[in-house]
Amino acid sequence: MSLPAGLRRALGAIMIVALAILYVPLLLVVLNSFNSSRTFGFPPTGFTLEWWQKAANSSGALSSLGTSVLAGVCAMLIALVLGSMAAFAVQRFRFFGRSTISFLVVLPITLPGIVTGIALNASFLSVGVQFGIATVIIGHATFCIVIVFNNVQARLRRMGSSLEEASADLGANAWQTFWMVTFPSIRGALVAGALLAFALSFDEIVVTTFTAGPDVQTLPLWIFANLFRPNQAPVVNVVAAVLTVVAIVPVWIAQRLSGDAVTSRV
Repeated sequence: MSLPAGLRRALGAIMIVALAILYVPLLLVVLNSFNSSRTFGFPPTGFTLEWWQKAANSSGALSSLGTSVLAGVCAMLIALVLGSMAAFAVQRFRFFGRSTISFLVVLPITLPGIVTGIALNASFLSVGVQFGIATVIIGHATFCIVIVFNNVQARLRRMGSSLEEASADLGANAWQTFWMVTFPSIRGALVAGALLAFALSFDEIVVTTFTAGPDVQTLPLWIFANLFRPNQAPVVNVVAAVLTVVAIVPVWIAQRLSGDAVTSRV
C-alpha cells in the first residue's frame, strides 16, 4: 500500500522525535561519563577517563556488578527450564485449563513491578524466608519465565508438529525426535529468550528493592543509592553507561537470532 507523500513525511518526523526521546538521554549518559566536570553541564567543559578509572577501582560497584550477574544468570536458567516446559505443555498438549495456565504464566509481566515486589515480600515474610540473593533470584525468575515462555511458544506455534510426527513415523523415539528435530528448530528462540531474560533481570530495581536483604546490593540498587552523593556522581554516570551497553547487547543479539531464525525458514 502506498501512502501519500505528506503522510509519509509526517510519520517519518514522528518516528524521529520518538527515537530522539528514547535515545538522546542514553547518549547523554554515555557522554557525561567522559565529562571532566562534576556538575555535568552541557556542553561538556572537557573530556577525561578519570571517572572510568575510579569506577574500575570501585569495590562497591564491582561487588554489585557480580551480584547482578549472579542473579541474572540464575534467574535466566530457572526461566529457561520452567518457561520452556510451560511452552511445550501449552502448545503441544490439550488439557483442561490450558488457556488459564497460559494466562497465569504471562500475568506477572503485565503487573506493575511494585505490585509484584510487594506480593513477593509479603509471601517471603509469611513463610519466614530470610531475604538474600536467593529471594532476589526467585523474584526475578517470576517475570523472566514469561520472556522464555513467549519466545518458545511462538516458535513452536510457527514450526507446527508435522516434522515431529514425521520423525515418529520413521521410528524415532521421543528423545531422538526432540534432540534431532525439535531442539534445532527452537534453539534460536531459547537463546533469544535467555538473553532477554538476563537483560531484564540485570537492570531490574523495583522487584529487587522488595526482595533483597540488607547485605544484597545489585548494580541498579548501587546506582540508586549513590545517585545523589556528589563525590560518587561521576562514577555513577560511568556505571550507568556500562549498564546501558550491557542491557543493549543481549537485546540486539536476541533480535538478530530471532530475525535470522525467521529468515532461514522463509
